[in-house]
Amino acid sequence: MPLRSGSDMPSLVGATEWIAGEPLARESLIGSPTFIHFWSVSCYICKGNLDRLKGWIAEYEPKGVKFIAVHMPREQAETDVEKVKAAMAEFGIPGPCAIDNEHAMSNDFGNDQAWVPYYFLFDAEGKLKSRGAGQAAADTLEGALQRLF
Repeated sequence: MPLRSGSDMPSLVGATEWIAGEPLARESLIGSPTFIHFWSVSCYICKGNLDRLKGWIAEYEPKGVKFIAVHMPREQAETDVEKVKAAMAEFGIPGPCAIDNEHAMSNDFGNDQAWVPYYFLFDAEGKLKSRGAGQAAADTLEGALQRLF
């Protein structure tokens, strides 16, 4: 079942590996708004939204928002961490990035449909403020980011 507004941020312990950063825990993020985005190497919408995401990082990271990527493979070939690293370098996807090869994090976030992109915005207390999946999700999350400030 998808997370509802006001839900606590799930634990981040299900990652099989972390790229460009140390493993993160939910508790270490309390005190800062946190934006978590699920993506996949084969997701054209994810790639299409990257410039917008990078713009948000440039605007909101200096204001204290933490940005975390979660790579969720959609097929077996995408479990190759070297391919994920190469995609991050090619498309300029910033870290830290959790690798969710077993879909444990996706399940914890209620992403039963394995949607990508899937965006989650949590406030400084770790409560869900907004979420959205697919093509139109970026519009929803942009408004939510603006309302935080």
